[in-house]
Amino acid sequence: MSKIPEDVRGTSTDTVVRAVLPPAEAPRPPAEAPRQPEQAKPRESRLRALDGLRLIAALMVAAYHYGGREGDVSKAWGTSPKQQFPKLHEFFAYGCMGVQIFFVISGFVICMSGWGRPLRSFFASRASRLLPAYWAAVIIVTAVFALPAVAYKTVPPSDALLNLTMLQMPLGAHRVLGVCWTLWAEVRFYALFALCIVLPGANRQRVIMFCAGWTLAVAIAQTANEPLLNTILMPEYASYFIGGVGLYLVHRDRRDAYAWGIVGVSFLIGQHYAVKSLWHAPNPEYFSNRTTFGIILVLTLGYLAVTAIALGWLNWANWRWLTVAGALTYPFYLVHEHLGWVVIKAYHQSLGIPSYATFLLTAVTMLLLAWLLNRYVENWLTPQLRATLSKPR
Repeated sequence: MSKIPEDVRGTSTDTVVRAVLPPAEAPRPPAEAPRQPEQAKPRESRLRALDGLRLIAALMVAAYHYGGREGDVSKAWGTSPKQQFPKLHEFFAYGCMGVQIFFVISGFVICMSGWGRPLRSFFASRASRLLPAYWAAVIIVTAVFALPAVAYKTVPPSDALLNLTMLQMPLGAHRVLGVCWTLWAEVRFYALFALCIVLPGANRQRVIMFCAGWTLAVAIAQTANEPLLNTILMPEYASYFIGGVGLYLVHRDRRDAYAWGIVGVSFLIGQHYAVKSLWHAPNPEYFSNRTTFGIILVLTLGYLAVTAIALGWLNWANWRWLTVAGALTYPFYLVHEHLGWVVIKAYHQSLGIPSYATFLLTAVTMLLLAWLLNRYVENWLTPQLRATLSKPR
């Protein structure tokens, strides 16, 4: 459908780069307590604060799409969001960085869910989590955009069908969902993690080597400027995934110096790519003028939030509604952008609702649609798909 906006390319929506190679494990002196066995740790209970952070990141991206950039959303408002939100549009412009936070969370969650899980189970879990809501979103957006009363840009039928595979970007087809470029990054991360960690079996040293090797490979790929390597290794996104993986190691053992090194190096590399892709010199012709300080600050807050969760400092945030919030995040993320244009136009231009009220009502409407998708699509299809894919042959 639409091209990736220039000021979001290289940021943004479903992991990764670590620090230094560890030396070979040596026997500990008798005075030191031995490290706990790798596989002895039981699977963790749900971290509800992480669900809440997911929703915050999704709402950040929605704020960016509704009030932090130009493009099709300007047609929905009737004027530039800069005129609709004279004060807040500068803050909304930072909302695209919710994608980096998503990637850090993804690194954490994928390492946690893939630890001790066989490859078939890992694949079934990821496919059943991503595909049902995604299929529904592609069908709904395609159908709504084809309505005469809406008449937004439509994609050719062949491209719309190809979008169901989630491979439209590498195959050069038009995108039905504007946010699907982040899913392509997530899929590549899953593939790397599955091949390097899940298939041989997760343990601390293997995960550390994975993070360190990916980090070094990214640096080499950037030096070589080889498109194939860049596609596989994702230099602009890898550090965030790796940071999340490192934070999961911190979650397992907060005294792990290598884990903290992975997190630190990933942050330093990540802030470099964030500034490189999102900052530009002040120019009145540009819609957004993000500052270097602002970009680094938002990324820092995202890392600190996941760190606090990893260390257990937010375990008190154990409210059940956060689980619901986490369940709504993914379908909301899928539908909020393009369908949000339709809803904004209806509320603001057709019904005359003021800008700020339209902004809030649109977000609520998309959350309601996400709830319907979760209840009637995901809750029905996800277990069936997982069971089918998990069956041994």
